[in-house]
Amino acid sequence: MAAYRDWCGMLHPLHAILLAFPIALFSFAVATDIAYLNTAEMQWSNFSAWSITLALIFTGLVVVWAIIEAIMARRSPGLKRGLIYLAVLVVMFIVGLINIFHHSQDGWASVGAPGLIMSIICALLALIAGWLLHSRSIVREVVQ
Repeated sequence: MAAYRDWCGMLHPLHAILLAFPIALFSFAVATDIAYLNTAEMQWSNFSAWSITLALIFTGLVVVWAIIEAIMARRSPGLKRGLIYLAVLVVMFIVGLINIFHHSQDGWASVGAPGLIMSIICALLALIAGWLLHSRSIVREVVQ
């Protein structure tokens, strides 16, 4: 008997690399939001806004990739898990978009508790998406 991997959606290395950016950038936004709330130094808020903007760009690319993957795997046994992954990405993008609009305000209102909470939610959703992407292989036994 030989084992083979049946991927529920194709885990392409480029897809994994693109997803790594939102994970890192949304996490960095949480750190810079906390730094801003502790120091009131406006540059930390700017770092957060830049980080969230870049994370949204990469999240958009990952969402497009996941949509194409879902269309191509219509009859795959892992379609449900792929759709959950896609839903997490879309929610992460929407919350991130609201977050960047919130961060574009002036002064203390740019971060505050709502901005920090949205940054934390985005970072957690990015981690969940990474977990879903990298833990979806199924090993099956095949008789030769």
